[in-house]
Amino acid sequence: MNKLFGFLIGIVCASHGFSQNNGYWQQHVDYKMEIDMDVDKFQYRGKQTLVYTNNSPDTLNRVYYHLYFNAFQPGSEMDVRSRTIADPSPKIGDKISKLKPEEIGYIKVNDLTQNGKPLAHETVGTVLEVRLNEPIQPGGQATFKMDFDAQVPVQIRRSGRNNAEGVALSMTQWYPKLAEYDFEGWHADPYIAREFHGVWGDFDVSLTIDEDYVVGGTGYLESKTKAENGKKTLRYLAPNVHDFTWAADPDFAHDTYEMPNGPTLHFYYKKTMDQEYLDNWKKLQPDTAKLMTFFSENIGAYPYEQYSVIQGGDGGMEYAMCTLITGERSYNSLLGVTSHEMAHTWFQFLLATNEAKHEWMDEGFTSYISSFATNSLRENKSDNPVAGSYRGYIALANSGYEQPLTTHADRYAYNQSYGISAYSKGAVFLAQLGYVIGEENLKKTIKRYFKDFAFKHPKPHDIIRTAERVTDLELDWYFIDFAQTTNTVDYGVKSVEDSTIVLERIGLMPMPIDLTVSYTDGSKEEFYIPLQMMRGEKPTTATVLKDWAWAMPEYTFEASKPVQSVEIDTSQMMADVNRENNVFNLE
Repeated sequence: MNKLFGFLIGIVCASHGFSQNNGYWQQHVDYKMEIDMDVDKFQYRGKQTLVYTNNSPDTLNRVYYHLYFNAFQPGSEMDVRSRTIADPSPKIGDKISKLKPEEIGYIKVNDLTQNGKPLAHETVGTVLEVRLNEPIQPGGQATFKMDFDAQVPVQIRRSGRNNAEGVALSMTQWYPKLAEYDFEGWHADPYIAREFHGVWGDFDVSLTIDEDYVVGGTGYLESKTKAENGKKTLRYLAPNVHDFTWAADPDFAHDTYEMPNGPTLHFYYKKTMDQEYLDNWKKLQPDTAKLMTFFSENIGAYPYEQYSVIQGGDGGMEYAMCTLITGERSYNSLLGVTSHEMAHTWFQFLLATNEAKHEWMDEGFTSYISSFATNSLRENKSDNPVAGSYRGYIALANSGYEQPLTTHADRYAYNQSYGISAYSKGAVFLAQLGYVIGEENLKKTIKRYFKDFAFKHPKPHDIIRTAERVTDLELDWYFIDFAQTTNTVDYGVKSVEDSTIVLERIGLMPMPIDLTVSYTDGSKEEFYIPLQMMRGEKPTTATVLKDWAWAMPEYTFEASKPVQSVEIDTSQMMADVNRENNVFNLE
């Protein structure tokens, strides 16, 4: 592991330099946990020692822990929200409300100390509220020790026991997890529906479990004790991660696939599945290596020594060094979900945005890059892998139900609005940015973004500022209109008379314009109309016209000869919500 630690030390040093130059800071936590699992009762006891380093300039008088398993109890916020939202998720529905006491999930904190002294604490739903005896000063540390009991819920959403495909334990968000604190304050969100946020740190986890269980997940297996009384203890170390996940089943097959320059890929899946699914999991292994290569080449190098694809959960969900996915799928589905979840390793895990506040940076950027990765492996390749994202976003924009991307992930009025906003509009944000600044500049922006913000917690402005640094263009207008409002792009061809072309801006959102003009003599010419507030142009071989100022609703120019037809944006990479007015043809 010397190569890995060398890489991580370099990242940490780079982070410190970044902090000194830009005022950036982030908290750090070291977890040491001892877990004793009772696989018959689906209960476990835990001891956790947590060393918390306060790198903030603030004095901390309290801390918060997430107790995610408490969401799986009748009357929880997740339960009530699922039963009262207009379009409940079929994965949850009213299932939580019907759980029996032996089926619910819980994490009960029995004892908690700070630097050896008992702490008062209160469990409020899925959050543990802790008032400190001694404030943690800027630059200071505190050691928290905790004893807790927990029960694994019947599998409903992501975590749980005995999922639909018979996987015994899908252990995600299973331990008391310290909430993140940054320049915006504490992020102690209740677990209602969506995703997660965590503190970067190192994990040392010892898991005692029945000897016939095969375990896969986060971290490197450091040691394994000889079984006593039918149980073994597995010790895992996971450096520089912000989560720790595992899954286990006595019927897991475990395959490894060595990539020439690393990492080692691990595959855990039920060997009791039908042969067609077993064949799919074998076929998946070399394709997963190709996906890993694609993401490393197009975003940045994967920094860990292993990655695991594990059957479990309720669909697909990303975690540290691994993903849990359901396995009884067609091959195309298995490949697609693996591609998406692996891409999350970069967009949310390594580039650790707050998913609850900026879900579109997590799901959307992942959807964008994974569409291209999956497409690269398909026999029948699409000319535009993100076309579906554009269709989804445009339908939402025209529906009247859209909310801005600044909406907290739990505050969308409709689950469908959340899904389209996070996945589709988030993907369009990147794809359309490529239209604005040029595809090569977008590729450079993505790589620069990873280089500057890996192992940190980037915010929305960081991606657009990165694009500005790469291009030297002014792009705040793009971020404001597309991410912070529901303003839409709608440009049209208003009139064409002989060689005079009049265009109009109908929507409120500004854009530069790519224009294709066909002449009556059969020739064709490409034009580019810069957006004045962009203060520059993308690289182009088209004829560059004068700037269009946003406040001017119309734009007129003279072509060189009589015009046969005009089309705005033949690439369809501009998210125009009404393409019917984008084309003019002389009858």
